[in-house]
Amino acid sequence: MTQPFNADRFITDRLRAIDASGIRKVFDLAANLKDPVNLSIGQPDFDVPEPIKQAAIDAIERGVNRYTVTQGLKELQAKVNSQIETEFPNWKGTGYGNLITSGVSGGLLLALLTCAGPGDEVIMADPYFVMYRHLVTLAGAKAVYVDTYPDFQLTAARLEAHITPRTKMILFNSPSNPTGVVATEQVCKDVIALAEKHNILLLSDEIYDEFCYEKVARPSGKPRCPSPASYSPNLLFMRGFSKTYAMTGWRLGYTVGPKAIIEQMTKLQQYSFVCAPSMVQVAGVTALDTDMDDYVERYRQKRDMVVQKLGGVYNLATPGGAFYAFPEVPKKLGLSATKFCEKAIANNLLIIPGSVFSNRDTHFRISYACDNQMLERGLDILLELAK
Repeated sequence: MTQPFNADRFITDRLRAIDASGIRKVFDLAANLKDPVNLSIGQPDFDVPEPIKQAAIDAIERGVNRYTVTQGLKELQAKVNSQIETEFPNWKGTGYGNLITSGVSGGLLLALLTCAGPGDEVIMADPYFVMYRHLVTLAGAKAVYVDTYPDFQLTAARLEAHITPRTKMILFNSPSNPTGVVATEQVCKDVIALAEKHNILLLSDEIYDEFCYEKVARPSGKPRCPSPASYSPNLLFMRGFSKTYAMTGWRLGYTVGPKAIIEQMTKLQQYSFVCAPSMVQVAGVTALDTDMDDYVERYRQKRDMVVQKLGGVYNLATPGGAFYAFPEVPKKLGLSATKFCEKAIANNLLIIPGSVFSNRDTHFRISYACDNQMLERGLDILLELAK
């Protein structure tokens, strides 16, 4: 007799160990809200600049709609290499590799599947980007968390206490999601020195590199965010187009680093993503020549609004980049961040509890990637909730 079909039996333990996104749960709670004040979405509120859109349209009309080579279009790779070597002259002549990926998230998946496996440990800051812990689980490795409260700096001193013979990688994210904190120049210098001392691979996720409000001088003449890549090419270095150019749905990023690792990531991409979207790669060449300073300045002003309105009421590490802030729920309220966010949703405000990004449930994330009117409304609601 045929047994009833049981789909659950086909799902692996590795996938069962991955929770559904806590952000999705917030949206489920908010499903019935009408015109909510949304400070939860982590994507720019502006559209892709016209020259970049036109470059993609022109590529489609020229027939650039087929697969590219797995490693990416030569024109885009050359543009990335030029930008990297101008910003970081210490990379010239080191024989590094370059892979164009389907977003930085695609690069993260390839890197972890290439470099981490069962028995390995991957160190990350707590709080962390929500994807990190689950990708480590998918790779079969163990996530090790470094508490960075209250300043959210992943310092070498904090890291070293967690290094063991099984430590394989350090995930380094600056500017940070969810805190908006930018690693200092000294932290970047010390962390890459620590990684080299212990022969650990540092992965520097810099998806928000343009959204940096306290930049440092670079040989290119254009101030940039502090980066461990300034001090060594012996790391995996990732940047992307989603946040800087509002190309979140276009899925384009790149990874540069040791050639042997990039070659293996390229092999894995061949059997997974195949390649990044062809017409988007063409547009990426134009994007890298597009000045986004005016957009970044608008976001700096939004950051200032957040700090000025909330700073005297909430404990808040000043965001130096990205478009997030990570305030602490006032202790006098006696609420976890999850309960506080439920209360916020009841007041028509969407924010994300810190437990989505952390082993603590004391803080919450707001995104100021919205128009100023909505941001002002949201901040006013937060001030009322703090009472």
